[in-house]
Amino acid sequence: MKRLTSLLLTLIVCTTMVHAAWWEGSPKVRNKAERGYIFRFWLKDKQGSPYTLDRPQDFLSAKAVERRQQQHLAIDSTDLPVSTVYLHLFRRKGTRIVGTSRWNNTLLIYTPDTTRLEEMKHLACVVRWAKVWQSPDSVSPLPDRPRIHDDFNRWDSVPDSRYGAAEAQIAAVGGQRLHQQGFCGRGMTIAILDGGFENADRLPALAHAQVAGTKDFLPFSSHRLFQGTDHGTRVFTAMAAMAPHVMIGTAPEATYWLLRCEDRQSEQPVEEDYWAMAAEFADSVGADLVNSSLGYTRFDNHQDDHCYAEMDGHTTLISHTASMLAGKGIVLVCSAGNNGMGPWKKIDFPADADDILTVGAVTPQLTNAPFSSVGPTQDGRVKPDIMAPGSPASLISGRGTLVQDMGTSFAAPIVCGMAACLWQALPGLSARSLMEIIRQSGNNQSHPDNIYGYGVPDFYKAYSTEKERQQTHKTLP
Repeated sequence: MKRLTSLLLTLIVCTTMVHAAWWEGSPKVRNKAERGYIFRFWLKDKQGSPYTLDRPQDFLSAKAVERRQQQHLAIDSTDLPVSTVYLHLFRRKGTRIVGTSRWNNTLLIYTPDTTRLEEMKHLACVVRWAKVWQSPDSVSPLPDRPRIHDDFNRWDSVPDSRYGAAEAQIAAVGGQRLHQQGFCGRGMTIAILDGGFENADRLPALAHAQVAGTKDFLPFSSHRLFQGTDHGTRVFTAMAAMAPHVMIGTAPEATYWLLRCEDRQSEQPVEEDYWAMAAEFADSVGADLVNSSLGYTRFDNHQDDHCYAEMDGHTTLISHTASMLAGKGIVLVCSAGNNGMGPWKKIDFPADADDILTVGAVTPQLTNAPFSSVGPTQDGRVKPDIMAPGSPASLISGRGTLVQDMGTSFAAPIVCGMAACLWQALPGLSARSLMEIIRQSGNNQSHPDNIYGYGVPDFYKAYSTEKERQQTHKTLP
């Protein structure tokens, strides 16, 4: 079940929040597009690829290569693109390739004619296959962009606080003192994986934000990434907003990639492929951190639903991909999910992944929010890893208004932005080392559990403790 919007929380905790994707409640209309299907094919190897491991600059950015070198990480066969020879074999069958995953060695094929499947699944390069999407019978019309408020309400301003409404959530994680040291994310690149960024290109509070680029991974979308849902906008503002005395984000000087990989029209397994493609793209362009406030457990066709037994960080395609990010030198910050008061209870996928920071939500009193999903993973690992304000969090909507919204979706970017600032301050750390010192700075680190994890981190404590450790190590004979 997706938790991309705050509608679920409205139903569970009976709040009066603004629905992040308000247009989804509008009546659906018949889908006039041709009936079509997407199949995922797992390939046996990468034979015939023109790329080689001794020339990584041909398929990775200079920053992606440098990141691996700095962390002493090898570039391996998973980094090689999918074999062009195999891609050609599929194209000869008259089908459309809509995506590939190098890390999983998979490709997505779209076809309106399922009779072609018989030929494709018997190709010698195919290990297995699965249907992951079929065109929905009805869709929601995409609305016009809402009007933007050029100015905030006068009562939104907090004259004696530069952080404004965000002061409490940044103070809760020790962020102000880190900012005061001059660490606001400069030089760090964060990729945001989400479902849309309504008006993020127009909001005055984001006018200063450094956006390296955008990319849409939905093959049948209108390519209007800044229209439709403002969930990604709210996530973005938690990190990048710069509206003094109203709201300042946790990493206002970082550089951002805005990547859409969530399909708002249906809930089908192919969205895990889109997520994997976006994560790999983030790696290839040199992102240091990835924020994902997306999660999956149930699909429109319930035969594809996930189960607890799969919650080992590797069984599902999305979690398997997420577990690889640290090995590429990237920190993934992932929301835990909002299932705590529902029948599922536990974290979503890919929040079960290895070597990531899974973030739950706390109240202003730093107690766990009742809706925040819990662990452990099926193989017994502590989840969530840490907690952060998310019940509620201060954000800016796609209309340009200051809002209070609830969800682990917003706890995650508060952490992600601060993690970028911490990494700026401690550039010699590996992704895994950075995540561990963040965990150890939590207020529950002495007895982590599967509701509160290691607790609410203190990023200034993490910084000062690590600096002291480094200095001590440096002065030892």
